[in-house]
Amino acid sequence: MRVAPPPLADLRARLERLERASPGQRPFAVLPFGHPGVDAALPGGGLPLGALHEVTGTGEEAEWGAAAALFVAGVLARLPGPVLWVLARHDLFAPGLAGAGLPPARLLHAEMGDERRVLPAMEEGLREPGLAGVVGEVTGAVPLTATRRLQLAAGRSGSMALLLRRARGGPEAAAAPSAALTRWRIAALPGAPPVPDAPEVEGLGRARWRLELWRVRGGAGGTWVVEACDAQGRLGVVPDIADRPAAPPPRRATG
Repeated sequence: MRVAPPPLADLRARLERLERASPGQRPFAVLPFGHPGVDAALPGGGLPLGALHEVTGTGEEAEWGAAAALFVAGVLARLPGPVLWVLARHDLFAPGLAGAGLPPARLLHAEMGDERRVLPAMEEGLREPGLAGVVGEVTGAVPLTATRRLQLAAGRSGSMALLLRRARGGPEAAAAPSAALTRWRIAALPGAPPVPDAPEVEGLGRARWRLELWRVRGGAGGTWVVEACDAQGRLGVVPDIADRPAAPPPRRATG
C-alpha cells in the first residue's frame, strides 16, 4: 500500500527542528533593542544571536541601502568584538557607520570583486571565533539553500549573520524565500523639528526610520516609527505627541 507524503507544513516544521538541533549549534541568546514595541514583537525579547537576519530598504532605499546599513551597524555596535563586512566592491562610508556606533577600528572589510563570492565568504567568516557578527551585501537573488547554510553556520558559531539585500532586481528579489529568523524593511523619514515652537520645520532633528519586522519565526512582526541609531547603536523611541498635528493657537478675545 502506498503511503501518502506528509503535508508541506509538516515538512517545513521538521526542517526547522533539524536546523535548530544541528550538532554544535548553541541555544540562541538575544540582543534587546531597548524599544518596548520592537522587543515585545521578538520571541525572547530581542534579536537572536547565532542566527541569520535579513535587512533591506524600501523604495529608493531598496537599491542604495543607506538606512539599512546604519541599522545593521547599530545592531552590531552593541555587541563586543570585531565585525566582518563582506561586499563585492568597496562603497562603505566609514563615518556613517561610526555615527551608528561601529568605528573603523572594529571593522574588517572584505572586498570580494564578485558578488558570487560574498555568500561563501560570509559562511567562512562565521566559522571564525570571536566575531561579533558577519555582514554580507548582495544585490541579486539569494538561493534558499544558501540562506540555510548561513543560518546553520551562525547557529554553530554563535555569531550573528546579517544579510543586507540591496534589491536592484526589484522588491521580488528581497521577498524570495529565506531561512532567516527575522526579515526587516527600513524606510528613511524626515527628522523631527529641533525645537517645539517650530513645528513647520522638518528634517533638522535626529533622523527617523519606519522600521518593519515583516517576518519573524515564532512572532507576529510589526511596524514602528523610530529615531535612527545614535552613536551607541541605540534606537530612539518617538514620543506619541511628535506624530500629532500641532495644536491651534488660542483664540484672542474680541469685543
